[in-house]
Amino acid sequence: MAKRKEEKTNVMRILEQQKIPYTPHVYEEAESPLGDREYGLHIARALGQDAARVYKTLVARGASGQLYVFCLPVAQTLDLKKAAKAVGEKSVELLAVKELLPLTGYVRGGCSPVGMKKRYPTVFHRAVTDGGAVFVSAGRIGAQVELAPEALLALLGAKTADLITE
Repeated sequence: MAKRKEEKTNVMRILEQQKIPYTPHVYEEAESPLGDREYGLHIARALGQDAARVYKTLVARGASGQLYVFCLPVAQTLDLKKAAKAVGEKSVELLAVKELLPLTGYVRGGCSPVGMKKRYPTVFHRAVTDGGAVFVSAGRIGAQVELAPEALLALLGAKTADLITE
């Protein structure tokens, strides 16, 4: 599989400004449209990584109107009740795709918890620190960054909680 040309993204620039070590990775986009889970598994396979270490970024709106960022392994499904509990909301619902770019600066499939237009409360699934480096989007489709989860959590002021459906 041919790799895309590596281009520095805003996510990479932010990590460098904060002196956070990372490794950039590029991958080929899927040849045909895939569902969310299959797309995440495609990325993990393209990177040659365990899907438990590759994290997707989801943005949700709480009943209060506040936006929240939830990050979990690509093969897992966000449990909306657990997510709401983690942020102290009565309920949360995922943003419509059309809202993602104007509110975060990112498109679906290239959304990163790093470098959004505004900083939103961020929660990672509790297993994020269980096994070494993690991968998150580098801010565009076809690019990921690999870094220490502790550095990522500290940069974002993020917390951890159980977020996935059983």
